[in-house]
Amino acid sequence: MENENILKAGKETILFEITELKSLYNRLGNDFITAVKCILNSKGKLVLCGVGKSAHIANKLVATFNSTGTPSQFLHAAEAKHGDLGLITKDDVVICISNSGTSSEIVEVVPFLKDYSSKLIAMTANKNSILAEYADIFLDTHIEKEADPNNLAPTTSTTVQLALGDAIALALLQARDFTSSDFAKFHPGGALGKKLLLKVEQVIKQDRKPEVNLSAHLKEIINSLTYSSYGITVVIENDVVKGVITDGDLRRTLSKDIDYNELTAKDIMSLNPKTIQKNELASKAFEELRENQIGQLVVLEGDKYIGIIDLHTLLDEGFK
Repeated sequence: MENENILKAGKETILFEITELKSLYNRLGNDFITAVKCILNSKGKLVLCGVGKSAHIANKLVATFNSTGTPSQFLHAAEAKHGDLGLITKDDVVICISNSGTSSEIVEVVPFLKDYSSKLIAMTANKNSILAEYADIFLDTHIEKEADPNNLAPTTSTTVQLALGDAIALALLQARDFTSSDFAKFHPGGALGKKLLLKVEQVIKQDRKPEVNLSAHLKEIINSLTYSSYGITVVIENDVVKGVITDGDLRRTLSKDIDYNELTAKDIMSLNPKTIQKNELASKAFEELRENQIGQLVVLEGDKYIGIIDLHTLLDEGFK
């Protein structure tokens, strides 16, 4: 197959799907509004049911609904009549996805989906199907043709199903005023979750708290800087921060013509270091480090020194 034909096949597939998505956009109307309000007002969960390729779409949509504030569960149509119908309660809303609405697995299970749930929403291309007949709400996923030249492989049809499901999920998200902070609660391990949830105190290393007192001599200062590997040590008095000594402070001091034996931390330290409270977000610490072009912040609990947060640690956590 020539390169130009490969590219042509790819572009034609995408064009087919764009065309059908535009058609879906144009016919979206009152049934869509009714479906969204039905799910919004439900006292139970949302159950998505399908078989074959539609089952894969249903599974993906369950993940989308769950992550955007609509508790959902997947039900495979073939497994439903073998005990899995037990997951449906009278408070639940069911969305059954099927392009034809007439596959044997769907036909057999539809009456039970109707009886066991509060509402049945059909997502199908066939308004005359058994699925559409039993449904309380019909969402039309009609397409003119699959992108497959043989009009067999589910391609355009599943794209339309997926887009319609996403549209429902995001309409519900907006209706619930679901914010980025809410989203982060369900994604604590992701970049967004860390940005919105991770606190400074969760990042600092409790076993690395470099500190010296005001009267500490040069050897003690060097040992503290070396042990912590942060390139900074904090000068304290009664757990209160008086200043900090960085590698740079030490080098600048040692470059002077002075008696090193008489040096103490008080002579070397920089006053008024940048600090952050332990309950602040790690993302705020990251922003302050970048804005001030420094490598570390002194972490406090009130006035008490409790540790160091540094840029490299935050980069390792995925901040960028």
